[in-house]
Amino acid sequence: MQFNSRYPTLNPKLYHQQDPSPLHGAKAGHFNQALAEQLNWSEQDQAAWVEICSGQKTFAEFPPLAMVYAGHQFGQWAGQLGDGRGLLIAQILDKNNQTIDLHLKGAGLTPYSRMGDGRAVLRSTIREYLAGHALNSLGIPASNAVGFTSSDQGVQREKLERGAMLLRTSDCHIRLGHFEWINQYQADLLPEFTQKCIEWHYPECLSAEQPILAFATRVIQRTAVMISHWQLVGFAHGVMNTDNLNITGSTLDFGPFGFMERFRPHWINNHSDHQGRYAYQNQPSMGHWNLWQWLNNLVPLCPEGYDKEQWKQDLAACLEHFEPTFLEHYKFGLAEKMGLPSFHKDSFDCAMAFLRILQSEQLDYTQSFIRLQNQDYTALLDDCLDRRQFESFLSQYHSIREHQDIEALNQRMTEVNPHYILRNHMAQKAIELAEGNDFSEVERLFKLLSTPFSQQPELERAEDLAPLPSDQPELVVSCSS
Repeated sequence: MQFNSRYPTLNPKLYHQQDPSPLHGAKAGHFNQALAEQLNWSEQDQAAWVEICSGQKTFAEFPPLAMVYAGHQFGQWAGQLGDGRGLLIAQILDKNNQTIDLHLKGAGLTPYSRMGDGRAVLRSTIREYLAGHALNSLGIPASNAVGFTSSDQGVQREKLERGAMLLRTSDCHIRLGHFEWINQYQADLLPEFTQKCIEWHYPECLSAEQPILAFATRVIQRTAVMISHWQLVGFAHGVMNTDNLNITGSTLDFGPFGFMERFRPHWINNHSDHQGRYAYQNQPSMGHWNLWQWLNNLVPLCPEGYDKEQWKQDLAACLEHFEPTFLEHYKFGLAEKMGLPSFHKDSFDCAMAFLRILQSEQLDYTQSFIRLQNQDYTALLDDCLDRRQFESFLSQYHSIREHQDIEALNQRMTEVNPHYILRNHMAQKAIELAEGNDFSEVERLFKLLSTPFSQQPELERAEDLAPLPSDQPELVVSCSS
């Protein structure tokens, strides 16, 4: 590995250095060799992946550390938080010369554990491992993982479960909540910390007339793009607190996430979210709210000689980029999924008509787009109780596509509409087998989700392509992990 140890150069008040606490009886779970190679892991590193991914081996070039941050959770100020069960164990350069964090999750108690035990269970570890892989394979920026290990050590949740560790990778673990903690508890560190964030992650902003405003705008835009990608594939994060969003617009902290199956805009995947704050349809507005909270923490960075009221107005103006950026990418992406020209004045209305059909008929989101892509209009029509509604949509759809480059539009549909998503019941089956030391289903899903835009009849199963039958209860996913 080629180390680029940046975070330890910051003020020590921002972290606590400590070694991980390995679990007893650590054993191999699954290894992402392609990612390890992308990270320039040597053959020796790859051979020692179980020791690295279970906290038994650390690196002299980077003393492991737990970050401190704060956050708003479910809309309420939660005060000091931090890495309560995770450690940043390295920062390394990948093959593209990009700095990547290696973060070990489930590594034991830290000063920021609060009431937690510092551990992770096999159930949530497998879900995060597969979810990060799925999103990356869909082309959506997200944390990934080199591998995970299980163990013989029990961890108490609602019941006693098997402990596990995950070696997560991300381009950044600096969260919106880092700024909230600094502004609340160590305000003198804010200028230098912000400067480093710009140097490390947005160096193009350094030459701007007001680098902080340029930085704020880029963070807002990247977050808007990320959420537009979530909406397009039906991904619900489940717990969009300010400590769970980072500054580079890459998906972080998979907990009670879910990929929507039947199209329900009000769908709440996180059963701990009793008010539906983080329902699928609310994700854009929640992203906007989080960024508004974050911008308040940049107010003290008003440059010398700058009118303070004007500075507040200029920061607020940065947030005006969120909605148009989100809508631009969402509308363009939806047109591509539909096989419609993005420039046509009626394409978005037509796409909305299709989504209304999916909602009223409770059709599967992912497979309905595949049927549209395959021009299997009869199958879609047969699933509709209101046939007139679908026939009206289809008439408009054909009218818009008339005289267009149909071949190019159809080709793009095959590139953006996945055949496979990580449905909750798919992950659950892999978890149940893994709890009996059978990781074959993790391997199958890992392969299946590696190329989600291509049909894989040799790997797929019928349950990969449809929701659970309506007479079976929906899987309950909560913040417990």
